[in-house]
Amino acid sequence: MGENTFSAVRVSEHVYWVGAIDWGLRDFHGYTTHRGSSYNAYLILADKVTLVDTVKRGFADELLARTASVIDPRRIDFIVSNHAEMDHSGSLPEIIQAVQPEKVFASAMGVKALAAHNLAQQIEAVGNGSSLNLGNLTLRFWETRMLHWPDSMVSYLVEDQVLFSQDGFGMHLASSERFADEVDPWILRYEAAKYYANILLPYSPLVTRLLATIKELGIPIACIAPDHGPIWRKGLEVLEWWREWAEQKPTKKAVIAYDTMWKSTELMARAIAEGLVETGATVKLAGMHGSTRSDVATELLEAGAFLVGSPTINNNMFPTVADLLCYIRGLKPKNLVGQAFGSYGWSGEGVKQVREELARMGVELVGEPVAINYVPNQSALQACRELGRAVGRRMQERLS
Repeated sequence: MGENTFSAVRVSEHVYWVGAIDWGLRDFHGYTTHRGSSYNAYLILADKVTLVDTVKRGFADELLARTASVIDPRRIDFIVSNHAEMDHSGSLPEIIQAVQPEKVFASAMGVKALAAHNLAQQIEAVGNGSSLNLGNLTLRFWETRMLHWPDSMVSYLVEDQVLFSQDGFGMHLASSERFADEVDPWILRYEAAKYYANILLPYSPLVTRLLATIKELGIPIACIAPDHGPIWRKGLEVLEWWREWAEQKPTKKAVIAYDTMWKSTELMARAIAEGLVETGATVKLAGMHGSTRSDVATELLEAGAFLVGSPTINNNMFPTVADLLCYIRGLKPKNLVGQAFGSYGWSGEGVKQVREELARMGVELVGEPVAINYVPNQSALQACRELGRAVGRRMQERLS
């Protein structure tokens, strides 16, 4: 079951964190995780000892060792699976075999998902709004479908007022600090925003509904315990952050993403940025040779404009730009204005294709795209600067 190399961390009177830290993770299905991640699991010391969620495959020994620092893992009676994604259920078969629990619980959709993951163990479904008697304590369950999988649900320990929020209100962050109030505030907000932008953004209407439901339920929350990142125990400011991000209100920030072959498209991006700055906009330039698609998605979360530049190669937009636009379109950002631009050698299809992708994304296109043959001269750069001014003015109009 693993040696006691690792220790549990007390969260509340009856709850301990017994998860695992993945310091080396740098990619999470296309989302760049510069600071690693954690897979959080929680032990409830009730009459019926309960484990809430497990960890990614390969980290079961760490979970069992942390549990063993508090109790013999074989004393676990129940396991609750809030979310069937493999970073939380990958070690579930191994944990079940090690502890031999009486029962394993999941949402109705979770039962189906775990079966489809070839889990042989029989899983018992819990209903939306139902309760589970742990003897001296009570767990309640609410489905949060498509936040961010169909099976997703949250669990709530009534007596300790702890909300086990699965992927909700989490972030990919490996750290020695277990609580949000112990983490550098800038890193905390940035990684929370990055997580929302790259995973939850398409489901923003459901986030708004979830926050309204939490308010309507009127349940007191002393602590939010997500499946990734630090635990929230003071202020719970993440609830307000999520409310703001779900609204996707435009701001005066413009994101210019581009790639370049011989620096011509980069020169155009810099000229556009100057025009934007003239109108009072703040600008973030993201060259795709040095930025990842998840970095750009994070910058767009609190932006009002999105301009994309590409050279043309083999009658197409540049591959890194195509990758970016495919990724961003899937995240369904709202309330953006923008335009396409770029340099080309002899055919010039790249800028047209970028413009079409921005239109498919729902970006309000300002003016006409700027496409320059080979190296931009002063007149061409002035046209780029004017495009920046035009987009900046449109941003200001939408904010007034």
